[in-house]
Amino acid sequence: MSLEYNTEREHITLKEYGRNVQNLVQHIKSTDDKEKRDKYASVLVELMKSINPEFSKDANEYTQKVWDDLFIISKFDLDVKSPFAIPESTILDRKPDRVKYKLNRIRYKHYGKNVEQLIKDAIALEDPAEKEGAVVAIGKLMKIFFQTWNNEVIEDTQILKNIRQLSENQLDIEIEKVNEFSLFDSEKSTRSYDNNKTNNRRSNPSNNKGGAKKNYSNKRRKQN
Repeated sequence: MSLEYNTEREHITLKEYGRNVQNLVQHIKSTDDKEKRDKYASVLVELMKSINPEFSKDANEYTQKVWDDLFIISKFDLDVKSPFAIPESTILDRKPDRVKYKLNRIRYKHYGKNVEQLIKDAIALEDPAEKEGAVVAIGKLMKIFFQTWNNEVIEDTQILKNIRQLSENQLDIEIEKVNEFSLFDSEKSTRSYDNNKTNNRRSNPSNNKGGAKKNYSNKRRKQN
């Protein structure tokens, strides 16, 4: 009894089906009766479909794929009736279609696309106070993103420079104010800045209508 090694056997065309399926294809090719070949081919296709049970056996596209694989295994030399168009041998040399990706050109990738959208929304704000608050929030977020992807420390001046570039100089804030109150650092560091703005409003009578009304009512009481 002589041993037969795989290296001496015929090359398997489609390894996912194995050598036994390839041998069955060769048997069908050697069958002279056309009616039997058609019957054997249909039975073999169902057998090939059962090899991959995770795919739907009723799916029309998968059934066509298995029939195409049958002809590929036979090296396109199989005279049987197929429910689909018989593929040409050139499909083996066909390259897959190039996948088209959306062109999202991000100027600073470590900040991400959402930061650019936030900057566009901030530009559309009309209230100067709201726009300044948006710049502070965006600068804080940009600093967090930068430190997430980089071990280096980024200066507030650089953050503000990037905001100006991304907004095409439509967003800005005084760098002295940013440094004084650490506006781009954290929520805690901006509390003094918020308190200072509140105190300025209270100390300015023209911005405190409630205070002016109260003083006026006290003066009337004294006259009475």
